[in-house]
Amino acid sequence: METFKIEGGVPLKGEITPQGAKNEALQILCAVLLTPEKVTINNIPDIIDVNKLIALLKNLGVKIEKIGKGSFTFQSDEINMAYLESEAFKKEGSSLRGSIMIVGPLLARFGKGYIPKPGGDKIGRRRLDTHFEGFISLGATFRYNKEDYFYGVEAEKLQGTTMLLDEASVTGTANIVMAAVLAEGKTSIYNAACEPYLQQLCKMLNSMGAKITGVGSNLLEIEGVASLGGCTHTILPDMIEIGSWIGLAAMTRSEITIKNVSWENLGVIPGTFRKLGITLEKRGDDIFIPAHTDGYEIQNYIDGSILTISDAPWPGFTPDLLSIVLVVATQARGSVLIHQKMFESRLFFVDKLIDMGAKIILCDPHRAVVIGHDFKSQLKATTMSSPDIRAGISLLIAALSAKGVSKIQNIEQIHRGYENIEERLKALGAVIETE
Repeated sequence: METFKIEGGVPLKGEITPQGAKNEALQILCAVLLTPEKVTINNIPDIIDVNKLIALLKNLGVKIEKIGKGSFTFQSDEINMAYLESEAFKKEGSSLRGSIMIVGPLLARFGKGYIPKPGGDKIGRRRLDTHFEGFISLGATFRYNKEDYFYGVEAEKLQGTTMLLDEASVTGTANIVMAAVLAEGKTSIYNAACEPYLQQLCKMLNSMGAKITGVGSNLLEIEGVASLGGCTHTILPDMIEIGSWIGLAAMTRSEITIKNVSWENLGVIPGTFRKLGITLEKRGDDIFIPAHTDGYEIQNYIDGSILTISDAPWPGFTPDLLSIVLVVATQARGSVLIHQKMFESRLFFVDKLIDMGAKIILCDPHRAVVIGHDFKSQLKATTMSSPDIRAGISLLIAALSAKGVSKIQNIEQIHRGYENIEERLKALGAVIETE
């Protein structure tokens, strides 16, 4: 198991370009199964989770060719459906949560889709009911093998329908949309997720010949078509990585420019960091963060009460950045309540920050109060383990700001979501190495 060794307290400086969005890539890659024609995808991040999905698609029979850095072509004209019932698939599919999204395209095009119970981050319960209830509404038959934890759906032909999702699940909406585009008739999806990732998927499907309206809203209407063609698609920059670099700049009091961020797709992310007192400048499509040598001060509400930052479905604040906000708050002036509504285990990494000297009260599995140090007391270096992708990057940011040399174990979790992170941080001046 590899470990990061980090010397903290070193100011950073320079430019960094965000990778392609992981969460978009996992959806877009599954969509290539909807057509036998060639699909070209650009700006694919070179990270563990995405590479696992690409390998899974290859094992399914997808012809894959790398044509440049982050650019691949995919052609799904000879899919091996027998692979879905193999032991190899049970092992490979269960190691990646994003593999659930192959079910919708396979069901739509081939009349059946199977998946082992997917794994992924240990951040709390993430149920799959929304996905399968959507497929059932479209006319699929559901079956579940409890002994093998194996899910399956089958249908001779999906039929358009009207459905109200029980939660605005991003992956659930994506999966249902990919099934509905080849169904007979019209499908209306109420309470659909409307994150930029989902908008990108819908735009890609429309460019392939799908008929989806309401993109960007919580009501999607889909007129089924007989078949889809090829297309070229470019993945957005990763908003979670952009937020991570904002937090890094603030915590290390560094002057950093984040390049080509696609401002129009960042939603409330810049405004949320500004509430923590962080200065962000829009320079074209870049974000410039000056060195916060005088620190940063958390805003209170206008009646003087303590600020609360909580997660919510888009256009609310993404849950993937709450851990970053929490870490950044440890060195702010003032206090903030962090309320993680969507996952019940994502705040359990705060004990590691407390060991480093942070002032945090963990109220319950969903809420933590952070009392900022205002840089009057640096966090202390320590040895810790990364429990999941987002907690891992948050601990890395804490270590880069801390006094002394820290070690972070289980860094595969960080590599699952962040591309070439050691080299990119070194380019900013960070003192970090892998052991």
